[in-house]
Amino acid sequence: MSSPCWTSLLRRVSVLGAAAFFAASLASAQSNAATNPSSAPALSTGESSSLQVADSMAPAELFADPAAAGAGRASGAAAGQQYGGGGGLWSKAKSNFAFEAGGGFNAPESDAITYGGNFTVGGGVNLSKRLAVLAEYQFIDSKLPGYLISEAGANGGHAHIWSLTLDPVLDLFPKATNDVYITGGGGFYRKVTSFTDPTEEEYCDYFYCGIITANAVVGHFSSNQGGWNIGAGFQHRLGGMYGESKTKLFVEARYLDVLSPAVIGATPNGLSSTTVAADTKIIPVTLGIRF
Repeated sequence: MSSPCWTSLLRRVSVLGAAAFFAASLASAQSNAATNPSSAPALSTGESSSLQVADSMAPAELFADPAAAGAGRASGAAAGQQYGGGGGLWSKAKSNFAFEAGGGFNAPESDAITYGGNFTVGGGVNLSKRLAVLAEYQFIDSKLPGYLISEAGANGGHAHIWSLTLDPVLDLFPKATNDVYITGGGGFYRKVTSFTDPTEEEYCDYFYCGIITANAVVGHFSSNQGGWNIGAGFQHRLGGMYGESKTKLFVEARYLDVLSPAVIGATPNGLSSTTVAADTKIIPVTLGIRF
């Protein structure tokens, strides 16, 4: 028979052993859970998304005012629409720009010049599908009539006219593939009348240097004045089934009146006395592209 002391000691050792075994089991379970994420409890879709958003946000964003953050995102989106994407103001402004370029020939309507050529370039804005306003630069080069060249005592001559004008263009059938329009306007014109004589000059290229004969200006006079033009044209739209394309080929004719003053008894650079009537009237015919 065992004594009471030994019985009490055995009971205490048993209790301590059970407690140590329970603590070791609990520590092992926690270690397995940390190293094996799949054993963690499953999260719902909403909880997972919330955790991902929170992880991707900077610490400052986690504590920012939600109302202020929303206002910032809204203002950023509005700025993007205004200055670039999404058909904002800048995109709309670009769609209203208008450009043109063309060239052709000139027929005279006064005896101060003869036939020649022209070049035109312009840009502006489409106020509507029917109406555009263009600022145009035009250069006209025409020969002088024989009587004027002989009167000055020269062998040749030409007239150059530069202009800067403001010209509205009104489409009569703005959605049609083939369209008719009217145009006109006015502005500043500079006219330079030059007389030429053949002169000898040295000419050189990569393979040869020698003396050639070329026409050189020996006398001229010029004037600055206003002028006006009016005309009509035909244009063909390139592409666009429903009339939405802006690219068009055009051909037009205008009546141009340069309000140049009369020149009476001028002796340009020592040439003979020359007289030119007032006003220079021309019909420029131009073929070009507009978009």
